Amino acid sequence: MTNRIALYIGITIVVILALDYALGLGIALFLARRFLDLISLIAIWR
Repeated sequence: MTNRIALYIGITIVVILALDYALGLGIALFLARRFLDLISLIAIWR
């Protein structure tokens, strides 16, 4: 991954989180919970 691609991905994530906060959609909280579920699932496999 080049620095340019990483920068675009980072900017995209920040913009999505800012829009989520501004519009009050709750997408970030949903994704955080799903990510924690994924981590728990992977920890069981280990």
